[in-house]
Amino acid sequence: MATGSGFEERTLTGDEVRAIVEEAAGAIDVEGRRVLLIVPDLTRKAPIGLMYREIYRALAPKAAAVDVLMALGTHPPMTPQEIDARLELVPGELAKKFPRTRVHNHEWQNPGALKVAGVISAAEIEDITGGLFREECPVRLNKLVFEYDHVMIVGPVFPHEVVGFSGGNKYFFPGVAAPEIINFTHWLGAVITNPRIIGTLHTPVRQTIDRAAAMLPLDKHALCMVVAGEGLHGLYFDTPERAWAAAADLSSKVHVVYVDRPFDSVLAAAPAMYDDIWTAGKCMYKMECVVADGGELIIHAPHVTEISHTHGRVLDEIGYHTRDYFLAQWEKFKDYPWGVLAHSTHVRGIGSYEDGREKCRIRVTLATGIPEARCRKVNLGYRDPAGIDPAEWQGREDQGRLYVPKAGEMLYKLKDPPAWQRFGG
Repeated sequence: MATGSGFEERTLTGDEVRAIVEEAAGAIDVEGRRVLLIVPDLTRKAPIGLMYREIYRALAPKAAAVDVLMALGTHPPMTPQEIDARLELVPGELAKKFPRTRVHNHEWQNPGALKVAGVISAAEIEDITGGLFREECPVRLNKLVFEYDHVMIVGPVFPHEVVGFSGGNKYFFPGVAAPEIINFTHWLGAVITNPRIIGTLHTPVRQTIDRAAAMLPLDKHALCMVVAGEGLHGLYFDTPERAWAAAADLSSKVHVVYVDRPFDSVLAAAPAMYDDIWTAGKCMYKMECVVADGGELIIHAPHVTEISHTHGRVLDEIGYHTRDYFLAQWEKFKDYPWGVLAHSTHVRGIGSYEDGREKCRIRVTLATGIPEARCRKVNLGYRDPAGIDPAEWQGREDQGRLYVPKAGEMLYKLKDPPAWQRFGG
């Protein structure tokens, strides 16, 4: 059983957090060893600064190094200012107060920064995916992880559209991984579909990344957090698999809101930490299941002016479409990055493609700083964000309207979901 504790009804105190970190530090041998912490970028809400300070305080007197690797996936590299913000430090504080730490950005597109750990065979992939795929999956990731004596994942666990619940070994794959496994796991999740994956504890995608992590000859552990609002509801330490399992179980209770019936209109307000649709798309992922057939989901984010800082060009080419749109025309789209195709389907949602015609279950509208022409070009609706008044949605649930401030973390689901939302349904 994982070390740590968690509560649905309250958050952990500072003393409780410190005690868990101290117990974790005492359970691993870091004397004279180099330790690498893998942490998320600013698109994941968590008290990383608090955790970093506590871990450093506990490990630095014994360890030769307590370095940090930013698990960016395919997100842009972090600036020095963003790194300070992530670690909750003032400029210059890192070098002055934490001399045993160097911080690295993940370089997913740099072959020289990556190393192969193995290959998941086609037969294994076929078994894991229940026959959906039969192809090899190379396991390649940032070579820095092999240069340390101990690797510790430090990150939150939330319901997730690709893997079911984030955290654990997901910080290796896709967090510090190469394009091949990033693309494969994301497309696998997309083929199963977001409504069936998200909020499901055990999925083929989780099996795939756990299998990949088993190939890493590393001394590795994880500190998994369950964050809600401004508080830390849970903190667990163990192997990445066991710490994640404990945190995911609590997350399934803390981060899921069940409603009796779907809504005709949902206004999902994206927080500032989502600075493009690539990340603000979580507003759709977490709300899709409670939008009624023929209804509308509006992503309200006046601060967002870009589709994707990394993948915008590709999304301008392919647009946002349902899974079936791509599967029916696979020869045309198979050579695009599968992770980008997956994002496209997750934002556009469930639908069908028959006789050359795409039929989407709901409308997805952007009320952002992205011009109307570009929204239409990528097959999404447009609203002027200045014309959006949240008061027209607040308190109107009985009228079929729902307003969700700071959307993207809490998962909304129906108490009695239809078959297309049930895993295996």
